[in-house]
Amino acid sequence: MTLTPLVYWAQRHEEIYLRVELTDAQNINVHVHGKVLHFRAQGHGAKGQNEYEFNLEFLLPVTFRSTQRQVNITVWKEERGWWERPSAQERKPVYLAPDFDRWLDESDAEMEIQEKEIKRNKLRASRHKEVSGFLTLKNGLLFVYNLVQFLGFSWIFANLTVRLFIFGQDSLYNTFHTVSDVMFFCQILAAVEVLNAAFGVVRTGVIPTLIQVVGRNFILFIIFGSLEEMHNQLVVFFVFYLWSAIEIFRYPFYMLGCFNAEWKILTWLRYTVWIPLYPLGVIAEAVAVIQSISIFDKTKLFSIPLPKAFGPAVSFSYFLYVYLILMCLGLFLNLSHLYVQRKRRFGTMKRKAN
Repeated sequence: MTLTPLVYWAQRHEEIYLRVELTDAQNINVHVHGKVLHFRAQGHGAKGQNEYEFNLEFLLPVTFRSTQRQVNITVWKEERGWWERPSAQERKPVYLAPDFDRWLDESDAEMEIQEKEIKRNKLRASRHKEVSGFLTLKNGLLFVYNLVQFLGFSWIFANLTVRLFIFGQDSLYNTFHTVSDVMFFCQILAAVEVLNAAFGVVRTGVIPTLIQVVGRNFILFIIFGSLEEMHNQLVVFFVFYLWSAIEIFRYPFYMLGCFNAEWKILTWLRYTVWIPLYPLGVIAEAVAVIQSISIFDKTKLFSIPLPKAFGPAVSFSYFLYVYLILMCLGLFLNLSHLYVQRKRRFGTMKRKAN
């Protein structure tokens, strides 16, 4: 014989809560046909271990979950509002009783909604504050980094320019001894840009950034730094001057970007000066590599020793020949990247203007 379980109910403006007093419920079947909620399950209820069922007339979709002590059913109201009774029948079913653990009057339910909304707003504000704090910290660190790089390259550019006007051509051959310390510092610090791109701190490609940073450091530390014979070469001036001429526009642009600010003249310069300067800089680097080949052959620096059976050591100059080919490939990749950036930037500005 099928029995009716005890069912406790409570409501809010948007749902009805039903708690069916069954322990270790099994074979739970809950579904809706028209206005009627059908429930059937086996479990231990008021009449012991039996099969229990009830039909309650609702006009709402139903979801439910089962626990070890009882079955909880949440009935979602199709229209928000407060019900005078849980069923369509004027007379309450005998098996239905208030669930005083969850019971609230209409006014209390309204206060509960307001409290939940206040908590949600506080949580939302707290998360927004955390995100804003993180963005502020990130932007602050990026601003300091770009400022330091701007000051470093500006000092190099100004120093070389002033010395050129004061001492003339003689100053060109003393470039390395004059500004190399600051250039070493700036280029070592530039490794941060690769990390920023790799970890998504800034939205830029990792490969183009890596090519530029590694390429410049190779020229600076291997070609210039390790060969004393290169220190007084004229090419050092052109490499350092072209590098700094590009960066004195790039880093201020990034500094303004940390605060979502823009200066149109600076934006145009940042996305335009590279067109002549970047290829000229790569040409100057290639000249430096070519000049160093004979020096590496003579000094045997960085040569790879081989067993006597295989002949003499492999000169580092062979690697430099390969590096010259890679420079051409890197130039093509970076020019393509910069061109896409320029086209995207000025294309966006034109659409905004229209």
